[in-house]
Amino acid sequence: MSDYQETLRRHRRLAILRHLAACAEYTSNASILVDVLRGVGVTSTRSQVITELAWLSEQGFVHNDDRGDFVITSATDRGAEIAQGLATHPDIQRPTPRPRVI
Repeated sequence: MSDYQETLRRHRRLAILRHLAACAEYTSNASILVDVLRGVGVTSTRSQVITELAWLSEQGFVHNDDRGDFVITSATDRGAEIAQGLATHPDIQRPTPRPRVI
């Protein structure tokens, strides 16, 4: 895998976790995640999203509920911590600091 593809993969994983952390009950589905990733400039196929959700699940960052036609996913506490930059993983892009609003 090229360095560029690996960088995209790391960004894709972070974008998924960030979206889940911002959702009610930390839950979304794979189809929405495809659109979310496109919106943040990380264009991804549904297959790529499903692959990353499986990897994130194996690492304990999300729980997936495969319902055949669609996959519902929820961030775990650890996944939310990574999304917020409170924890790190070498295969997930670390979020950049955001300015504090006072």
